[in-house]
Amino acid sequence: MKKHLIGRPVPRKEGRAKVTGQARYVDDLVFPGILYGATVRSRVARGRIKGISFGEGIPWHEFTIVTAKDIPGENYVALIAHDQPYLADGVVNHSEEPVVLLAHPEKYLLEEARRAVQLEIEPLRPTFTIEDSLSKKEIIWGEDNVFKSYSVEKGNVDEVWARADFIVEGEYRTGAQEQLYIETNGMIAVAIPEKGVTVWGSMQCPYYVHKALMALFGLPADKVRVIQSETGGGFGGKEEYPSMIAGHAALLAWKSGKPVKIIYDRAEDMAATTKRHPSRTRHRTAVSKDGKLLGMEIDFVIDGGAYTTLSPVVLSRGTIHAPGPYSCPNVRIRSRAVATNAPPHGAFRGFGAPQSIFALERHLNRVARAIGLTPEEFRQRNFIQPGQTTATGQVIRENVNMNHLLERALALSDYHAKTARFARENSGQRRKKGMGFASFMHGAGFTGSGEQYLASVVELEATPQGRVRVLAASTEIGQGTNTIFSQIAADALGLDYDSIEILKPDTASVPNSGPTVASRTCMVVGKLVEAAALGLKQTLVGSGFLQEGYTPAGFERACKRYIESHGPLKSSSQYQPPPGIHWDDATYYGDAYGTYAWAVYVAEVTVDTVTFETEVNDFVAVQEVGKVIHPVLAAGQIEGGVAQAIGYALYENVVWNEGRMLNSQMTNYIMPTAVDVPPIRVFFEELPYSYGPAGAKGLGELPMDGAAPAIVNAIENATGVSIHHIPVMPESLMEALAVTEKAVERA
Repeated sequence: MKKHLIGRPVPRKEGRAKVTGQARYVDDLVFPGILYGATVRSRVARGRIKGISFGEGIPWHEFTIVTAKDIPGENYVALIAHDQPYLADGVVNHSEEPVVLLAHPEKYLLEEARRAVQLEIEPLRPTFTIEDSLSKKEIIWGEDNVFKSYSVEKGNVDEVWARADFIVEGEYRTGAQEQLYIETNGMIAVAIPEKGVTVWGSMQCPYYVHKALMALFGLPADKVRVIQSETGGGFGGKEEYPSMIAGHAALLAWKSGKPVKIIYDRAEDMAATTKRHPSRTRHRTAVSKDGKLLGMEIDFVIDGGAYTTLSPVVLSRGTIHAPGPYSCPNVRIRSRAVATNAPPHGAFRGFGAPQSIFALERHLNRVARAIGLTPEEFRQRNFIQPGQTTATGQVIRENVNMNHLLERALALSDYHAKTARFARENSGQRRKKGMGFASFMHGAGFTGSGEQYLASVVELEATPQGRVRVLAASTEIGQGTNTIFSQIAADALGLDYDSIEILKPDTASVPNSGPTVASRTCMVVGKLVEAAALGLKQTLVGSGFLQEGYTPAGFERACKRYIESHGPLKSSSQYQPPPGIHWDDATYYGDAYGTYAWAVYVAEVTVDTVTFETEVNDFVAVQEVGKVIHPVLAAGQIEGGVAQAIGYALYENVVWNEGRMLNSQMTNYIMPTAVDVPPIRVFFEELPYSYGPAGAKGLGELPMDGAAPAIVNAIENATGVSIHHIPVMPESLMEALAVTEKAVERA
């Protein structure tokens, strides 16, 4: 038997097709008689629609025009709440809200027509900030502008303050961030009332789109088909939003009777689609004189934008991760997702955890300083240990050793020697250097009962030629799904890597293995692939056609004989929670995740006190992620996540004006380039998790969580200036340095 593909850097499954240009993205697909679609959007943040007019000089009779009255089913994007319309009907709640759809065979005439549509909207008073939303100056959603709230209680926080030796408070903010995937959103739809709707597109979650289209058209499941085309990146930005653009393309196709393609240009994609939720976090922390955490009170608020989208689950993860990898006997967390008149915010890598972890890791440096300890010593005294409980009452059953991770990261980065040297050398220098770190964890898989609710299914099918097909809805979006599934299946079956085929996600042929989100693809769905592969093997062994110790040639013969005598050779596996996992949705208490990945990141920075620019010079990322399936892809996930988080920390500033993104182009929305990204040194610890394939955990979101606080902690180490928000743009650093200098002068 061939084995041991896991842990090896095998070639990417889809790599050849991508580098040779054979891979077909949605804009490469061509259909006879195709029309091109466009969206007419509101330019008013909040208001009542009074009329729609179509300007002169456009042959409107050639166009397919769709408004809310043309929708055959329900006018909402079916997700969590049914509050977001496909097309505004009567009112608009953000400045990019879709109102009219147009389709025409000529792209350029289509764009002229879009500009010629005039929307008459009576403005209403909008709400743009978390504070205004919480103050209820204007009610734009429900009774109190709160989409969702959570409350987590552990111990008795109220009685802690009187016996604390130190009480430290702080407020921290994070901004929006654009996913900025290479390929913009795009969909093609064919819709015929008597036959149903089929869409092809760039997406992460085919069954999300499937569910949404069923409601939009009032069709049964077998009349809606969703096919993922090659997808050029997602990062969460193609989790829920593809349901919107798929619906728009399908509505135009339904009315016109022709295929319709909608491809957003970069400006529309950046301005109209979801982004990372801005946040505000307030901490109040009680500490003893020997540096032990006594109590943590955390108020965590995210800006959801105009509609619910995925805000409740983003808020959930941010809430649970807010206390970090620390043991504290008394914890209170209050969290809310609030409505504003900005385009809805949604999924983005990390999913709420980067916001609350940034606040915590900045705050704990402040706490350490207040009690006279170094940041590392304070954390070492408070890291959670096996057998201790999280804020939700989850017992840590793994042999986690955060002290070891911290010591290794500090040693690899030469943290102590560099910190001492920089302190000596920075005095009087224009360019000041500093070191900073962050310690954190990230739960793998859906929160709480989420995986049980999904009940994901994977199927494997063998051919007479001894090839094995993996049928799953999990999408390849650049992260390596096809490759690791092939490694897992091949190892479980003792086959060659090339004998495994991953079918393209298509709701007509693959079961629902759940969305490609939440660091669940490898750990949860990969485990189902492994289980289905073992089931396939057991079927052949149990039938007598296959003997233990077989070769790939023997497997092929067994498959052929089985299929000839019994018919199709298939095996399926459905998710079952690991034993001992319990979660109470009502009380928000119990095992929030089956397991966590754990990490310590260290950043070295240089701050120019004349230009106020910050450079990241070196970065060390140490993480425990269970068994590493593919070392190159795993390291690439960490490197890419850190690079993305460097942008979150220093560069990617969404500029808002009356709820509209002003810098919706890559010329003025600044992301880090190769020049701005330092060497990222990636190190893994492997503590296999029993309920992951070969012991693997999820790792895709983890690197997004810790890089920003590590960088800002390093800025403070270099300059002595305490920054409480990201991104740290040069102008904000200039202002902070000026405030600090004035305070020193007054002293």
